[in-house]
Amino acid sequence: MIFETLITQGDVVTEKGIEALDIAIHDGRIAALLPRGSQVEAQTTIDAAGALVIPGAIDIHFHCRAPAYPDRGDFATETRAAAAGGVTTIFEMPISKPCCATGDIFRSRKALGERDAYVNFALYGAPGLLDRSEIRAMADEGAIGFKIFMTGAPAGRDDEFEGLCLPEVPELYQAMKLVAETGLVCAVHAENNQLLEWHTAQLQAAGRNDIPSHGESRPPHVEALAVATLFSLNKTAGMNLHIAHLSSKETLEVFRMFKQAGAKGTAETCPHYLFFTEADLERVGPYAKINPPLRMQADVDALWEGIHDGVLMAVTTDHSPFTVEEKERARTDIWRTPPGAPGVEELVLGMMDAALTGRLSIEKAVQLISTNGAKRFGIYPQKGVIADGADADLVIYDPQQTTTIAEDMLFSKARACDKLYAGMTYKGKVCRTIVNGRTVFVDGQVVGERGWGKFVRPDVSKVWDNL
Repeated sequence: MIFETLITQGDVVTEKGIEALDIAIHDGRIAALLPRGSQVEAQTTIDAAGALVIPGAIDIHFHCRAPAYPDRGDFATETRAAAAGGVTTIFEMPISKPCCATGDIFRSRKALGERDAYVNFALYGAPGLLDRSEIRAMADEGAIGFKIFMTGAPAGRDDEFEGLCLPEVPELYQAMKLVAETGLVCAVHAENNQLLEWHTAQLQAAGRNDIPSHGESRPPHVEALAVATLFSLNKTAGMNLHIAHLSSKETLEVFRMFKQAGAKGTAETCPHYLFFTEADLERVGPYAKINPPLRMQADVDALWEGIHDGVLMAVTTDHSPFTVEEKERARTDIWRTPPGAPGVEELVLGMMDAALTGRLSIEKAVQLISTNGAKRFGIYPQKGVIADGADADLVIYDPQQTTTIAEDMLFSKARACDKLYAGMTYKGKVCRTIVNGRTVFVDGQVVGERGWGKFVRPDVSKVWDNL
């Protein structure tokens, strides 16, 4: 047999460890894992000598803003950025205009992604209309899962969040029960709305609108109480619960307590909570306004403990593109700018740098950015692993080089807002990104085609409920 592509001489990160293998690719899949140096024929040979070959990252928490705000980003621009960062599959959140809360809107967004995406994509649905038929329609269309905000919609953005925000507990509980019927995972933005609004009102009454007041309006107990509420409700709701972007030591302690008592559920964190603190909000100002906010060093240390002992199962970006104009509003009034920052181009770099500098193993880094997300959401072993028959979504990563983040090397439409990471130097470099067997990024250039990315749907029977 003549294979389409053969990747040779690389150190391949499989679930067994780092192995000296060649990878044969055919029809978009891994056709064979061969001993290094095997004599086989291929139309194209890629020399990965001295490099690591890892499964493409799966960013399970991502925003591209399409179709409502092309000035912020869209499926084309933000999946180009994903390709450049070694991310081969993104899970797009349902914030759109209108919010992705019905089967019809879901189908429309799916068609948009199929037309524009450079990497594979999956879509979350919003269950907050509390309509069983629409929730079922989104599940039947292939929703990767559902998303709920426990907070109210941001001012002026009600239509983007209609069906997504459930700040009142009775409605939250109803949605949890309805989502439980699908068997799919539901990711929840866990912040207690009543406390958040109270803290915000206190600050505003004192005339505070400075940048530090953002973090003060959402202290860790706002997040911790919300997680406790979710686990308490879920004892009877039975939803497949996943906590989005867990950010604080206090919340992690609450999460551990429920897990140790036998509750099922998983949690993710993000690179900005692992590598930055509230001091960086002072450093880059509104460009580091994120919900939940950046925390203290003690929180960063606690999250790394959660990484090491497996309580946190994934690291994902919450990639959120906005415009410079929108972010700059906060120079005079922090309440006027939307929360969120780009980060998809630094996910692999950040976690691989942590591995190469001894903070965790390479195998653990791969689990956190790829394998565990695939298992949790029911797309493993199709994705998230280098194995016979798996999709050929791969990254060739050179550990001998370094990468320094500069705006002119980035592909996100929000690259001018990527201030958190600007100037940072990482050990290693994403040399090549392969999606569905084809190179889409190589040597600093996106060479893939718009629409090459495929829609990814989960197999509910394969959803892991308690990683």
